[in-house]
Amino acid sequence: MTAKVSDLAFTPAVKAWQERLGSRAGYARRAEKKDWSDTVTPELAAFLAARDSFYLATASAEGRPYIQHRGGPAGFLKVLDDRHLAFADFGGNRQYITAGNLSENDRAAIFLMDYAGRRRIKLWGRARVVEDDADLLERLVEPGYQAKPERAMVFEIEAWDVNCPQHITPRYTEDQIAPALAKLQARIDELEAEVAGLKGG
Repeated sequence: MTAKVSDLAFTPAVKAWQERLGSRAGYARRAEKKDWSDTVTPELAAFLAARDSFYLATASAEGRPYIQHRGGPAGFLKVLDDRHLAFADFGGNRQYITAGNLSENDRAAIFLMDYAGRRRIKLWGRARVVEDDADLLERLVEPGYQAKPERAMVFEIEAWDVNCPQHITPRYTEDQIAPALAKLQARIDELEAEVAGLKGG
């Protein structure tokens, strides 16, 4: 059987669980029709451009997992080419767990959420810290963003998949709810003016 991109996540142990619980045949059929991708598509690029945060997973050489939230202006996770993403690593709490993990185990994963649209995308790959590339850092820093970039992190995509929307509770940013609040405020102002007019009359 030809190896599939999704085999990166669907290891023999995972497939054994799928087989035992009845989902293996369905995933095998899906992989035959349209397997996961290992390159940046227009769909993925658009999704990344709209995100202002994601979760980055790494593990130590011993396999101890660690997940870190990364945030910035929308689109701060940049597409470098069809296989590579990168972002500026800004100064933080100076624990350097992610950087330390990557120095001994370059396997990593990125998990991106769109709470309002109830969508999520997960990426598997390898990541590395880049400390001596001023040109790369310049490409990654958003003008006007008030944070000091200390280094870059580059992520090489090996596989990615879109998760189902099930169990995602919608959440909205201030920018997303601002238009609705503006309409409500305009209606409140209109009604208050109407009430003031009735009281005056």
